[in-house]
Amino acid sequence: MWKRALDGAGVRESRLRRDYTEQRRAVRRFAAAEYAAARLLLPAALLPHVVAAVAFMHDTDDRVDRGTPDERQAAAKTWQELVRTAFAEGDSALPVLRCLVRTAERHPEVRSHAEEFLRGCEQEAAWRTIADEEAMERYVREYSRPALMLTACLVAPADAAARAAFVDGCHRLIRAMQRVDFLADLSEDVRDGRPGIPADAVARHGADLTRPDAALGRLVADQADLAATDLAAASSFTVLVDPAYRPFLRALLGVQCLRLDAVRRAGRSLATHGAGPPAPAAAVLLLREAAARVRRPRTRL
Repeated sequence: MWKRALDGAGVRESRLRRDYTEQRRAVRRFAAAEYAAARLLLPAALLPHVVAAVAFMHDTDDRVDRGTPDERQAAAKTWQELVRTAFAEGDSALPVLRCLVRTAERHPEVRSHAEEFLRGCEQEAAWRTIADEEAMERYVREYSRPALMLTACLVAPADAAARAAFVDGCHRLIRAMQRVDFLADLSEDVRDGRPGIPADAVARHGADLTRPDAALGRLVADQADLAATDLAAASSFTVLVDPAYRPFLRALLGVQCLRLDAVRRAGRSLATHGAGPPAPAAAVLLLREAAARVRRPRTRL
């Protein structure tokens, strides 16, 4: 199946096929559930390009998320130069960038989102706390949304009005995802000195992020409600895309709802440990959408 996917994606050169296969192995290691969803629910010819985009996003995030703020900033600048050189020359010594360049040749919008994502890396490398909702919105707009659009642009509608509505749905989706991430990873983020819950909300609830008490429970519930509002608003974007892509987007939304439910159940206990969706429920969701995809009449893409 993978060889046919590479053929369908237009990846025929031996070195590039090895590069994409290497990125596939990496994505399956660090994002197994996401890879499974893409493998089951997207047209095979799109899978290598999704792999390339996700691998680049993860590699970038990993490079700028380690060390002191100065080290992270230096890493972001070095990486920006490497990526821009790869685009300019059409090649790179790094397999992850060779794949990104080829995918951007096939899907030119990937390059613009990659460049926007790289600009946002400077904010990701520098931040220590998120002051308020305005700062949260800026973080999502400048870093989180470009990261999502690296893959979302591969399934975006061509019509300008539909695309604008789709991008708005993506913004709401990633804002919800980012908020849930900050809740689910709260104890780890606090240990690292980079909590993502807006500081003004923490102060408003009188919460101590290290103490599993009622105040933290109210803070978690409040943030979860904001995420739920965004997920509900984002749900309509699934009908804007080609029917071939809808099962994948519905599954993506469904998994985020499961993650949000897990965070709500954890509540105040997020001060001491993380939260994630139950694997059986996520598996059932994916299988249901896979069955729906099989039943759907095939269209030529």
